[in-house]
Amino acid sequence: MSEQPSAARRVAIVTGGSRGIGRESAERLAADGHAVVVNYAGNRTEAEAAVAAITDAGGTAMEFRADVADEVAVSALFDAAEEAFGGGVDVLVHAAGVMSLAPLVETELDALDRMHRTNIRGTFVVDQQAARRLRSGGAIINFSSSVLGLSFPGYTAYAASKGAVEAMTLILARELRGRDITVNAVAPGPTATALFLDGKDEETVSKLAAQAPLERLARPEDIAEVVSFLAGPGRWVNGQVLRANGGIV
Repeated sequence: MSEQPSAARRVAIVTGGSRGIGRESAERLAADGHAVVVNYAGNRTEAEAAVAAITDAGGTAMEFRADVADEVAVSALFDAAEEAFGGGVDVLVHAAGVMSLAPLVETELDALDRMHRTNIRGTFVVDQQAARRLRSGGAIINFSSSVLGLSFPGYTAYAASKGAVEAMTLILARELRGRDITVNAVAPGPTATALFLDGKDEETVSKLAAQAPLERLARPEDIAEVVSFLAGPGRWVNGQVLRANGGIV
């Protein structure tokens, strides 16, 4: 971890911050001036690499391991952020998630349960701590998926879990009335991350890339731009799902 930030510096926790969209979001928030806690589930090497990238660029960051579906571990994550960076957290970016694809009739129930635990229970647990502990002026940013609107075959269980994320997001925004905390979800379309590309052949990837009018896959930094906006200047955006998908309808 680099030097202690000033008291005025905003503090962000990024779950799933060691890779993909989560890592890009962590690096972008650090570049915006946040002190960042990079949460990871198991791969400490990747988390350390994310922290090193931030600190090498002049930012402030630390890593912390926590299972997002474990309420004790998530409470400890917030404790660590508050202790390290001066007593409060301002931004939660909940990018941790898992995806298993198969038609509904072929989906194994253990795969469904795993997505339920991480994507639904994990969002509930992390958002609950954020709602209890974020400072005034804070932002909670969850992650859904544009697949809810696209209805791709094979995504039934995953899309169902993200539907739950959207419901929690929209209701929590209203439950936090009077707290000056925004709650939104980002719903990326096809994005060039390991999570998305895993198991897809080149033809499938090319077809998905061609669907957007911009005729490419999103890059993780495209999604991190949206996160940066919601974490900073986008204070009048609240209780929304932003479908960051390049114009796919």
